[in-house]
Amino acid sequence: MYKAVTRGISVTVTPRYMPEESSPEQGRYFFAYTVEIINTSLDRVQLKARYWKITDAHGHVQEVRGAGVVGEQPVLGPGESFSYTSGCPLATPSGTMQGSYVMETAGGKTFDAEIPAFSLDIPLAKRVLH
Repeated sequence: MYKAVTRGISVTVTPRYMPEESSPEQGRYFFAYTVEIINTSLDRVQLKARYWKITDAHGHVQEVRGAGVVGEQPVLGPGESFSYTSGCPLATPSGTMQGSYVMETAGGKTFDAEIPAFSLDIPLAKRVLH
């Protein structure tokens, strides 16, 4: 579990490898990640946009920007939370993701809430001794 807090916006990420969605022999490794966003501030905020920087084990970087998350732009009052799960395919068995959410306060001010850097890794293969 990875966590960052920016101006009272707590972002926690829990990644996991999805072997049933992956094809290692074809260079496709699929990871899911669950994000929980908790508003611990006294302001009402809305998640307006997202930015992701995805880096595979070869150093290849992909940047993703877009409105909201999973088709939503959730509004969080003080003490409220929003969770969602999404996914990311990689061409390598490991990589990293990090980024930020553009949050807007009720007063119309925007700020970037950090998404903590987190690691995407397939589980270590179990070695069988004979």
